[in-house]
Amino acid sequence: MMRTRPLKVALLGCGVVGSEVARIMTTHADDLTARIGAPVELAGIAVRRPSRVRAGIPAELITTDATALVKRGDIDVVVEVIGGLEPARGLITTAFEHGASVVSANKALLAEDGAALHAAAEQHGVDLYYEAAVAGAIPLVRPLRESLAGDTVNRVLGIVNGTTNFILDKMDTSGAGYSEALDEATALGYAEADPTADVEGFDAAAKAAILAGIAFHTRVRLDDVHREGMTEVTAADFASAKQMGCTIKLLAICERAADGRSVTARVHPAMIPLTHPLASVREAYNAVFVEAEAAGQLMFYGPGAGGSPTASAVLGDLVAVCRNKLAGTTGPGESAYTRLPVSPMGEVVTRYHISLDVADRPGVLAQVATVFAEHGVSIDTVRQQGKDGEAALVVVTHRAADAALSATVEALRRLDTVRGVASIMRVEGE
Repeated sequence: MMRTRPLKVALLGCGVVGSEVARIMTTHADDLTARIGAPVELAGIAVRRPSRVRAGIPAELITTDATALVKRGDIDVVVEVIGGLEPARGLITTAFEHGASVVSANKALLAEDGAALHAAAEQHGVDLYYEAAVAGAIPLVRPLRESLAGDTVNRVLGIVNGTTNFILDKMDTSGAGYSEALDEATALGYAEADPTADVEGFDAAAKAAILAGIAFHTRVRLDDVHREGMTEVTAADFASAKQMGCTIKLLAICERAADGRSVTARVHPAMIPLTHPLASVREAYNAVFVEAEAAGQLMFYGPGAGGSPTASAVLGDLVAVCRNKLAGTTGPGESAYTRLPVSPMGEVVTRYHISLDVADRPGVLAQVATVFAEHGVSIDTVRQQGKDGEAALVVVTHRAADAALSATVEALRRLDTVRGVASIMRVEGE
């Protein structure tokens, strides 16, 4: 029998995502009621600028007092889409204290303070759901947290930022430089006026922290994630990648160590073979490749940002949380029972592509090879091109630890025959 008293929802934020959440709740009210088993009512919307015109949203729902809204006591679910650490953190914990479950899209807060938020939700017997925090409309958090709960996930490898994927895709397919591709991304609305969070990897690093924590049942914070941006990627890097049968993507990589005793989480540009499924992810799309012991290889693909895709994930969580409310239960909380340490980047083992500017004279290759051997880094292939006394030497290694590679590069810089290190890039997905 369907309950007639509505479940009341407070919406914090009414920007691109929040306004779309409000629109869907209004236009699809009957469908949501049927799926949940009770009506859902948008009881209030907290905003910073109440004077802004918001088409289709009743003015009486708008308030600037977010704290009062979440303290009302009759609110069943709070949807938080304002982002940032504060006031979002305080509002979410206040909502918990007043008996409301929370649906959030706040990747930065969850990566920074997810453990404390989960503990607070558990203390007050409410839900914390955040499918929209990682990859927009792509169902990823729930499959990792629920569908693969009986499996052992060993690796999560993904493109989790649409802006950077758009830029790198344009550089690859059109030959554009970084600045030119960024300008196009900005003009099309894919990049913010200040794109730092995207192009320097902060956005992807927050998502990597969340994914690693869920996948490996351990606590991984933003500070645990090694991060490198993609602003130094050049057309020459793409030319080298093509010669290797690769392309370049900004990847979030979360791995369980071979002995199962630690994990790593990192974000950086990497060459990836054209035969890998992630290589074909174009434009501003996201995709995440999951490797599990029993399930094998799984790939999740779709739009990773934007008002409608993100709102879709928010509404999916809203339906789940409301169903839990009606059943008098809660969904899965934090699972951190493994308590695995996060290894430093120096212990990460992978392949490397190193481009050196060297003097074009006999013996240079032997000198360079000796340095690699002295540091225990095995060379897979070498390519050399020379002209007018200068040369480019491209070395691709077998798998080596990051610390060993870093020591190798420092030793190479001290050779009088090495003019400079043009680029260093990891090779992933093999």
